[in-house]
Amino acid sequence: MNDDFFDVDESYEPGLYDRWRPALFAFAVLLTVVAIAVMRNSSSNESTNGSNPDVVVDSSGVPRETVPLTRTLRDGMKGDDVLRLQERLAELKFDPGPRDGVFGQNTLQAVWAFEKLVLDTPRADAKGEVTPSIWSIMESDLKIQPRRVADSPRHVEIDLVKQVMIVFQGGTPTLITHISTGANEKWCEEVTIDPGEDGNNTREQIKKGICGDAITPPGIFYFYNRKQGMRESKLGSMYNPVYFNYGIAVHGAILVPLEPASHGCVRIPMSVARYFPALVEYGDRVYVFDGVKEPEEYGSPPPPWDKPDPNYTTTTSIAPTTTLKGAPTTTVVPTTLP
Repeated sequence: MNDDFFDVDESYEPGLYDRWRPALFAFAVLLTVVAIAVMRNSSSNESTNGSNPDVVVDSSGVPRETVPLTRTLRDGMKGDDVLRLQERLAELKFDPGPRDGVFGQNTLQAVWAFEKLVLDTPRADAKGEVTPSIWSIMESDLKIQPRRVADSPRHVEIDLVKQVMIVFQGGTPTLITHISTGANEKWCEEVTIDPGEDGNNTREQIKKGICGDAITPPGIFYFYNRKQGMRESKLGSMYNPVYFNYGIAVHGAILVPLEPASHGCVRIPMSVARYFPALVEYGDRVYVFDGVKEPEEYGSPPPPWDKPDPNYTTTTSIAPTTTLKGAPTTTVVPTTLP
């Protein structure tokens, strides 16, 4: 055997690849480790925040100054920890009502909205409670991103599945609130209609029998009308309504339950309705998501048209009350809620 076969050419100089091969190998190993860590971190985030694609949990790298929660907060409780909860909800734009340290109805509805949007809790499973683990998520650097880039300075996104509404100024939330939309059922009722509302062209308030379908249509709309104060319409009682689809409006209501319960309108808490009209303007886009198709696929469908109740034979006019100076005002109590 020729020993020259095993001789090493001492004049051989390593090429560029040979010189950098160890470094390239180390870099490849580093990328693999980073990729595994990212995947694990993503899996951990999914298990803690519900993996809602509409919520981006971003870390600034600067730890927040937090006070640990030592008990589970729920409706009826009082204390400094409730006050901290209310302040954090308000900071995230989930309106908890007055920051008074009392866990009342407004705070409950704000927690519902947080559960449904951030934790991706199914609507029917929302408890309205804040555990220490939920508080730690609430205290993280949450950033709520819009689903759409609108052609208006502000826009509203209404989620019929989660029963949550978000008002965006540019890409930043200015309000996130629990809502109650159409109950998806047929109804026939006697309704009170104010002058100027759809179905009443007179100068007096009237009563009539109406049948309809309690549906909030998905699609793309825009705000085009508004009224101040309490209004009575074919869809029921509305406080500060802002209309976006014929008679369907975003408005305040005394009852905003966890389930869809309206005649088609978007109910919001009364405390939110006091200032909601100031957050939006005519022409602002409204995107209504139903979880089945994208709003763009629906276009701008009108709501189902109502019909006269065949069992209701008389339309009654209610003459305006004459009020003497210093005398109490007589009001008509509504028989339905939208």
